[in-house]
Amino acid sequence: MSMAGNLRKVTGLGRVGDLRKVARLARRRPLVDLSHHARSPLGSAVVNCVAYADGVRIPAGRDLVDAVRRVRKSDEGFVWLGLHEPTDEEFAGIAQLFDLHPLAVEDAVDAHQRPKLERYGETLFAVFKTVCYVEHTELTATSEVVNTGEIMVFVGQDFVITVRHGRHGSLGPLREGLEADARQLAKGPAAVLHAIADHVVDDYLQVTDAVQADIDQVETDVFAADGARADPGRIYQLKRELLELKRAVAPLHRPLQELATRPIRVIDPEIQAYFRDVSDHQLRATEQIAAFDELLNSILQAHLAQVTVAQNEDMRRITAWAAVIAVPTMVCGVYGMNFDHMPELRWQFGYPLVIGLISVACLTLYRSFRRNGWL
Repeated sequence: MSMAGNLRKVTGLGRVGDLRKVARLARRRPLVDLSHHARSPLGSAVVNCVAYADGVRIPAGRDLVDAVRRVRKSDEGFVWLGLHEPTDEEFAGIAQLFDLHPLAVEDAVDAHQRPKLERYGETLFAVFKTVCYVEHTELTATSEVVNTGEIMVFVGQDFVITVRHGRHGSLGPLREGLEADARQLAKGPAAVLHAIADHVVDDYLQVTDAVQADIDQVETDVFAADGARADPGRIYQLKRELLELKRAVAPLHRPLQELATRPIRVIDPEIQAYFRDVSDHQLRATEQIAAFDELLNSILQAHLAQVTVAQNEDMRRITAWAAVIAVPTMVCGVYGMNFDHMPELRWQFGYPLVIGLISVACLTLYRSFRRNGWL
């Protein structure tokens, strides 16, 4: 019998007593693997639900209530329940079963929270912002570079509830990795919380490395021979995407510091050393983002300076040609006044002489401007 199959009904019930009805319904359902990275194939918000003891899966029992009672009766092991974008109705029965605080439940369902760590009695509630790099063939002024999601984690003495929002940040591979390391998983719910935090922060580092490649490409284009013609919209787009990444990464520093240093009942002191390592990685990602932001500012300033220089060069060329053209304009303007007594007006060689003077003057100005780099 599949406990995960029963959860389709559990997530739709508001009273724990009604959960007993699920056991009878489960007998008519085939076994289904709910480790899919997105939604449950049963159509509910449940992705997976497994009970562990000493780091090894144990039989789940008839339903979620039985699994929780067995774990609490034996006073060892825990239940790991994974959800993906649950509704209020789907989460109501679970919240009542595990005695979750209403404020934390509201945050878990509504999402769009800042990374944080809160304690409600014996339960920890942590929020992590997940990020992924959006692949693109060419960076444009409208390219999406970073996509974000959220993972909320409820941690108690004998349970872990993960609530994921967004189409990325799957915890399936992470669960498989933990199950392959029974010694680490035997340390309880705190080990799962650490694995999730480590997984999220590792994604930060991967995304920053990918963003660096985009920044390097923009930098190369800006300092190319025709860099003044580069699209500044790409730089602004990168800065906007970098700001979104910063909002996901930077606020996580304080929660990780609390997990690594402050005594928390559900966090084993041995696990806190692992959180210090995650905090160091998060600090590295934060410093990289800050450095990228400063680099983009420098690239933008360099691009604007290049545009200004290019405009000055264009103005010098225009001014030089205007000076060359001014000579014949002035001479022709003088001799176009049609006065009777003008110098050389009746002379046979007057016209060739004026044309020669104009040509010599224009050629002299042209060579002078060319020598000084104006043309």
